[in-house]
Amino acid sequence: MNHVLCGLAANPALPSELVDRLIALAHTDHDIASALAGREDLSHAQAVALVSGVEESAGQLACEHKLTAADIDPAAQPQAALALLHEGAGRPGWARRLATDPVVQRRERLAACPGLPLDVAETLASDTDVRVVAELALWTTPEVAVRLASHPHAEVRRAVAANEATPPAVLAALITGEGLPPAERCLVCDREETPYVHHPECPRLDCDLLPGASCDGSHESTVHDIRQAALRNRATPADAVVGFADHPSPLLRGVLAVCPDLPSEAYERLAADDHPGVRADLAENSAIDDALIRVLAADRGHDVQRKLAHNPHVPLDVLTDLTATTKIGPTLLPRIAAASPAEVEELAASPNPAVRMFVAQRRDLPPEIRDALAVDPDAKVVKSIAGHPGLSEAQLRAMVDRHGVRVIARVATNPDASPALLEDLTRHEPPVRKAFREVARQRHATAPALLACLTDRQARPVAAGHPALPPQVIAELLTDTEWQVVEAAAANPSLPLATMAELVP
Repeated sequence: MNHVLCGLAANPALPSELVDRLIALAHTDHDIASALAGREDLSHAQAVALVSGVEESAGQLACEHKLTAADIDPAAQPQAALALLHEGAGRPGWARRLATDPVVQRRERLAACPGLPLDVAETLASDTDVRVVAELALWTTPEVAVRLASHPHAEVRRAVAANEATPPAVLAALITGEGLPPAERCLVCDREETPYVHHPECPRLDCDLLPGASCDGSHESTVHDIRQAALRNRATPADAVVGFADHPSPLLRGVLAVCPDLPSEAYERLAADDHPGVRADLAENSAIDDALIRVLAADRGHDVQRKLAHNPHVPLDVLTDLTATTKIGPTLLPRIAAASPAEVEELAASPNPAVRMFVAQRRDLPPEIRDALAVDPDAKVVKSIAGHPGLSEAQLRAMVDRHGVRVIARVATNPDASPALLEDLTRHEPPVRKAFREVARQRHATAPALLACLTDRQARPVAAGHPALPPQVIAELLTDTEWQVVEAAAANPSLPLATMAELVP
């Protein structure tokens, strides 16, 4: 990989004639092709030239709507044809041609394309390779999903169970097995004599069975996966899944615990589950009622209280109590984000610094509340408010004077931090390494600040791509020992045009 050319290919200031020269080189380096395909200024003619040399770039170009069906020959460029079909911009005839393509990976990719003609879907549903049929089952229409739910291979049924277009009655049947003929095969018994359990640390390099996959003739691990997929499927009716509240598998009970439309009795049974992971999944479910939230608030099981704090409907008094027993960290909790103006005012005046820290994470606070939190005596509150827009330079400097290294990195993220303040933050003693990375991301960072950022290994690639860096320094970084720095420097729009021209063969 040529990291200089990869960086140049992404450089927004690269002249069009140099883009053309890179396109001619891209067929030998697909990383260059990928960077070129992502350019916003790539012309239609350049996109056609790129895909003619590097067909793998078609997916990215099709996603950006830089190719049309008229640009592609499906016989010579099947991958490009598939990319356009996936974006709904291909031609039906292409799908019919690719449905019988001898390369199974192409048929498999075709099966995931939307809006396939019915005859193409029928051809793929009868494919001899189960991977193709399973991929179709995952994305197909309700009518085809109904047919594939009875497919003899359990892997196809698993895909049908995950398809949200599958009719609810069919999803219910997949969970219980009622009304469907028994599956005849699964991926395990396709390859191994049963009974068989795949060892979690299988040494075979060519083996792609999942750890613990098993079959004793009943395809039990795939049946478990079918049920898990159906439980996760939003289209599965609640009355078909409530019985899993008592299922032996904690994994299935955990999936059930996050379902949004179960009867209250099911949630109550899950709240008494003997597995803390199930109760923790339930705690974050926005469908549980106030009474159950308060029950879970007293649950000391692993992660239960922390996840409950992230429930958007947790009452504020419960959330306040949770801060005394749970390490949540500085994050904008959903309930805090949804707090009313009156609640915000009450939270900001809380005697509990953790509560004030949570409200300080909001970035839409009234100026009077923002300013009060900016002079809070607790460093973690100030750290949380430091990134809030609207704070003056004097306020930001006062934070640094009072709390020093504990808040400097967060002050460096403030969108209103002045260039002079950013320079001062990079000169602070002792240095705060995380602050260098944040300063390097600031669009108004100055050259002196960025030069200081180059002394930090993690900030160096970020600073190398900053347009305020002196052109001479950018050119010097093209020979850096770290490839990330080289690519960032080559992609820097302030790299002199003469240097760009010298670098492109």
